Amino acid sequence: MKAIRVHRPGGPEVLELEDLPVPGPRAGWVRIRVRAFGLNRSELYTRQGHSPSVQFPRVLGIECVGIVDDAGGTDLTVGQTVAALMGEMGRAYDGGYAEYTLVPRERVLPVQTTLSWDVLAAIPETFLTAWGSLVEAMDVQAGQTLLIRGGTSSVGMAAASLAKRLGLRVIATTRDASKADALRQNGADDVILETGHLADEVARVAPEGVDQLLELVGPVTLLDSLRCVRQRGLVCHTGLLGNVWAMERFEPLVDIPSTVRLTTYHSASTSAARSTAALQEIMDGVDSGRYSANLARRFRFHEIVAAHRFMETNRASGKLVVVVDD
Repeated sequence: MKAIRVHRPGGPEVLELEDLPVPGPRAGWVRIRVRAFGLNRSELYTRQGHSPSVQFPRVLGIECVGIVDDAGGTDLTVGQTVAALMGEMGRAYDGGYAEYTLVPRERVLPVQTTLSWDVLAAIPETFLTAWGSLVEAMDVQAGQTLLIRGGTSSVGMAAASLAKRLGLRVIATTRDASKADALRQNGADDVILETGHLADEVARVAPEGVDQLLELVGPVTLLDSLRCVRQRGLVCHTGLLGNVWAMERFEPLVDIPSTVRLTTYHSASTSAARSTAALQEIMDGVDSGRYSANLARRFRFHEIVAAHRFMETNRASGKLVVVVDD
């Protein structure tokens, strides 16, 4: 089979297209014939060497969509359409950047859909991360005001779509004024141009602060984000768009405003059953037009280096997808 493997950390050029054996059957693991996969910034960080636990060589890819090729004695059936995502996929074991991948059953979500492979691939990790943040971690409620910091990211776009369906007022940020219209078309009620001092800008549209804030940029903006929410408001740290993993000299008693709450969302905290049900509802919503998959650009399998280079530019408004050639 063809696979894209990384032998050492580095730039996009370390992504090498190779011939590898098709992974053999394994009890409790599902072999998937990969048809497409979404690109994620965590894969960029792993490729750059920022995932200390990853041992190279490694086939990257924390998600994929495709067809069950071997069910590994599980309840799934050969030929079934599935999505596989996260749970150390592409880190502890080889991931979705391949024609075939072998994944533990608990990371495989069966779906029923007529969506094309490229549209389907734009949905799983992005929308489930957004859904988990809003529903599982933040427990958002209709009528609340939600600020999405990192609004033009794929997760940010998905979160805005979901939040509007849930009845929230949505404020989204961007560093690029030319992307403001795309954010509004995606459901944002207000758009704020990101300057690094968001709290001052938020005060103009929400004088008492917003009810909830989805932090997708990460530690580089987290302290400022904590100043954007009202008393007893909530900040959920989900993303790392700023490419910084940790905060230096973080003092919770000093840095977290009194009564403001801070939480995080990790995909592994949501059960497979809840994830499967949520993913099916979201895919049905995309199929019916309630949601947009926010597919920004489609690449072929052999264009993986160009795809990673484009991802590094931060020019996309939405999801980048790679389609595996037949």
